Amino acid sequence: MTSKKAGAAKVDAKQFEEAVANGKQSVEQAMAATKEHVEKASNAALKSYDEFATYGKDSFDVFSKFNDAVVKGSEEFGKAYYTFVKSSADAGAETAKALLSAKTLNEFVEIQSGFARTTFDSMVSESGKLNEIGVKVATEAFEPVQAHMNATVERMVKPLAA
Repeated sequence: MTSKKAGAAKVDAKQFEEAVANGKQSVEQAMAATKEHVEKASNAALKSYDEFATYGKDSFDVFSKFNDAVVKGSEEFGKAYYTFVKSSADAGAETAKALLSAKTLNEFVEIQSGFARTTFDSMVSESGKLNEIGVKVATEAFEPVQAHMNATVERMVKPLAA
């Protein structure tokens, strides 16, 4: 009986050594696979961070360009509006002087009618100019925003297409 137990112990030791070797190999494979997955995840995270940082910088640049266009356009609009208001006020003052110097009711009515006509014509003309400035400002301000949005959509769709 003793010989059977000694032989069985040898077989058990050999099986144990094989199991340890297989376990060691499995652990090494698992460690290598884990290391590979961690490296891939780290690289993906770093790439995502870089893309996010670039997107943030690009967004700030777009906002700056938008803001610059709006400020520049507002200045242009303000100057045009000021010029219009000043010329209207000057025309009103000149008309008031002319009305005060009118000798007849007919002359008074002619001066007033002329003022109304020129004021209306000026209003139509100047509002057209102000409208053109507004459209120009909006177009210039939103060009970088639209380009940024197009680039963002393209960047998002590209991985989906791959």
